[in-house]
Amino acid sequence: MAQNQNFIDKQKALLDFLVKKELLSSESAVEVLDEMQTANKSIDEIIAEKSLINVEDFVKSKAEFYNFTYIDLGDKSIDENILNLVPANIAEHYKMIAFEREDNRLRVGLLDATNFKAIEAMDFLAQKHKLKVEYFLISSYSFNNAFSQYKNFSKEIAGALVSKAKEDSVRKEEDTRQDDLNKFEGVVKDAPVAKIVSVIIRHAIEGGASDIHIEPLPKETRVRYRIDGMLHNSLILPKDIHPSIVARIKVLANLKLDETRSPQDGRIRLIVSNREIDFRVSSMPLLDQEKIVMRVLDTAKGIVALDKLGFVGHNFDVLNESFKKTGGIMLITGPTGSGKTTTLYSLLAILNQEKANIITLEDPIEYQIKGINQSQIRPEIGFTFASGLRSILRQDPDIIMVGEIRDNETAELAIHSALTGHLVLSTLHTNDAIGTIARLLDMKVEPFLLSSVLNLALAQRLARRICTFCQVEAKIDSEYLEKFKAKVAKIPVEILKQIIPDFDPATIKLFKGEGCSHCGKTGYRSRVCIAEVIDFNQEMRELIVKTRGAISIDDVRANQPFLTMEEDGYIKVLQGLTTIEEVMRVIQN
Repeated sequence: MAQNQNFIDKQKALLDFLVKKELLSSESAVEVLDEMQTANKSIDEIIAEKSLINVEDFVKSKAEFYNFTYIDLGDKSIDENILNLVPANIAEHYKMIAFEREDNRLRVGLLDATNFKAIEAMDFLAQKHKLKVEYFLISSYSFNNAFSQYKNFSKEIAGALVSKAKEDSVRKEEDTRQDDLNKFEGVVKDAPVAKIVSVIIRHAIEGGASDIHIEPLPKETRVRYRIDGMLHNSLILPKDIHPSIVARIKVLANLKLDETRSPQDGRIRLIVSNREIDFRVSSMPLLDQEKIVMRVLDTAKGIVALDKLGFVGHNFDVLNESFKKTGGIMLITGPTGSGKTTTLYSLLAILNQEKANIITLEDPIEYQIKGINQSQIRPEIGFTFASGLRSILRQDPDIIMVGEIRDNETAELAIHSALTGHLVLSTLHTNDAIGTIARLLDMKVEPFLLSSVLNLALAQRLARRICTFCQVEAKIDSEYLEKFKAKVAKIPVEILKQIIPDFDPATIKLFKGEGCSHCGKTGYRSRVCIAEVIDFNQEMRELIVKTRGAISIDDVRANQPFLTMEEDGYIKVLQGLTTIEEVMRVIQN
């Protein structure tokens, strides 16, 4: 118990140190300490989950607190002989990396300054090689970058391909008389093929990819990763290995091996780098081969808070007020990949309380949330959004989430559910928030019914964030800057001041990412939501009936402090979160 108390006292002292350095507020420090004791998490885990401090700044401060020297290994290429002075399994277990040697002095990076067992193990290894060790503190990013050099992506794939070629040559010499299905089953058990698939998946996770594309080209197979909404070429493989890779993934996803003419959908759950990851698998027949797309669903990331997604000012206030309503309908709109589902889950996490019976209809269920009844629709057996909604109403729900309103029947049932005292959350495909009215009217919803139940409409896009590790002030052409200032001048000052209290139009600074190892040389890392939110208060509802849904942006502005997506994007630019080019790209203006 004394040891535990000493540990807690040390953690308190670290938090006080962070407050003193003005990296953490006193209130946040208290919250972190409470969560550390109740949730049995480390300070590092909590600060990372809540994004309270820039990771590298946090590690620098920890190094100072524990009397270590900080070093960033993000861009460092480590000599193979030095790296292997600490075997990979020991480096992974103790979270330490040997990165530099000068005469008989070895420099080692530690992930945890309080891991004395790691220091003991390293001292033992160093004694064996007659070396003296200098210890440095590194971030998890530095560790992962350094550790990945034990397992070079290209070398792993190349090694697996050589093994596969050898096995293929042996197989050709044998007289095999198996049918096509048996050939498939034999191929997917090949160790080299399994390794290739494993490496593709692991590197997708390490690179923060949201999707993996494995697609046949005329003379080769291409592997691409979608990272922060953009596809990047990752690997080119020989064309003859494509059927084996497809078959291996089909086996993992429990898909039919002998069905190559129709699309199939499946799911895989794997442990990758000590994290439980779900993959949504889709196979699509092309001209002579099948294409595989795997959506990465990292359940370890958890639900993201609304402010961390990028909701600020009026948008954030409207969303918070909407949670007080026990009936009505909240709609999120935007194209595929705009983060609608992520926002829905964030809303559900706030509404998820013991007193509320929450039921969802999803296609598919992307993340499982404790305390919420989640149901997967299955159109092939007649279990659709519409039929599911009818059943849900017999389950005594308080809050209903419908993954998407796709047709007139689902729209009618969702409106009926909201009219009968339920809070309904759903998504639509429209370009902007005000377009939800026209879309629902097009689905034969009467204006008087719509005005009775519509609480809010939210339209959103995801813009790439500027990488915080290589962020610099951008040099902007004066004419271009004046045009931007003219657009910013149209945003009401009171809205700007609410979000950026010290805003001064005379001293506008814009930023960009130069490109570094943290962001894969792109200048962007992660994404931020840009959005517009319409609060359908009493005046707006009356306007829907009066105009039969023909409401303009000017009508909305006359009623509330409204920001268009473009304007919200400009505010994110002023905050140094993204760039003008990125805002223009995602709103397609």
